[in-house]
Amino acid sequence: MRTTTRRPLAGALVLGTALLALSACGSSDDGDKDDAAAGRPLAPSSAAASPSPSGSKAPARNEAVKETKPSGPVESDDKLEPATGSFTKKEKKFLSGRVPENMDPAAVLQTGQEACDRLKLTASHDKDAAVGALITGEIPDAVAAIGQLCPDQQPLLDRARQGFTEGTKKNPSPGTYRALTADASTCTWQALGAGGRTLASGPPQGTNPEKVTVDVPAGTEKFVSQGCYAWLPA
Repeated sequence: MRTTTRRPLAGALVLGTALLALSACGSSDDGDKDDAAAGRPLAPSSAAASPSPSGSKAPARNEAVKETKPSGPVESDDKLEPATGSFTKKEKKFLSGRVPENMDPAAVLQTGQEACDRLKLTASHDKDAAVGALITGEIPDAVAAIGQLCPDQQPLLDRARQGFTEGTKKNPSPGTYRALTADASTCTWQALGAGGRTLASGPPQGTNPEKVTVDVPAGTEKFVSQGCYAWLPA
């Protein structure tokens, strides 16, 4: 018997709907603001402050594709029990090493359940939106939740691991990428080679393309972008 309560699906619907309105947000793959300055960003500073699809700023690093756990003391596994009833084996695996001391494990489990609900609902409307949310780290505990609570969402995580956030990406693999922003007119980018030499850039300012696709040439040492939200191989 499980005693944890799950947020109504309607709450997840609001979150999922918000994700569909993808917009630009300022972030950097390695958090190095000096790199962006060295790359002479093409977009104005206001683009970097644009809200992310969830209405909040995306993190500076692509932490979504890494499983994270509390840095402080955590409850031992033998104390991971709800007030009444019991957790399933998968729920216990999810909670192991994730519950800070003196915190209700049911609350941590609910975060994981909500991550699964949000991913499923968003992906049912727009898989790119769900993958983008994983790339930018907007869904807390998503990696662990997929691993234990909703493994059917693993393809989304596998796809997200192929992408990276806007900002500065060092030594990207050459190839074709597409931006996941819903407002492609805000997306600007530069591929920089040795000595900061511009190898490619675009799209032109003032255009309103339906999507942004770029060819990152071999020899690119830094790929600098703003207003593009996140990138995936095309």
